[in-house]
Amino acid sequence: MTLQIFFLVAGLMGAAGVALAAASAHAAPGAGLDSAGYFLLFHAPAVMVLALAHHQGVVIRPLGVIAAGALALGAALFAGDLALRAFAGSRLFAMAAPAGGLILILGWLVATAAAVRALLRLL
Repeated sequence: MTLQIFFLVAGLMGAAGVALAAASAHAAPGAGLDSAGYFLLFHAPAVMVLALAHHQGVVIRPLGVIAAGALALGAALFAGDLALRAFAGSRLFAMAAPAGGLILILGWLVATAAAVRALLRLL
């Protein structure tokens, strides 16, 4: 079930990323929507890969699940804040974009730790 949920989330991230990139080019050039779209597009495949890696035992549970969730949440906060600023002129909440970026960094570090733990288990 975890695999399917993360694929669902990643699919929505990818679709939103394409929509925001298109909006950046056509609806609100220069508003930062391109960055929001790219963050979603870059991290959607990573969420899918982490879900598959978890399913195949390449990364260990719960670290793989936490890493995938952190990447999805961080990208959503970052992109959501930028999109809301562009379309509504307000923020998601104070420091939402930096918080999203920090969560993304932590997600990548947890993904690394999950792989290291799985590797050590094999030794």
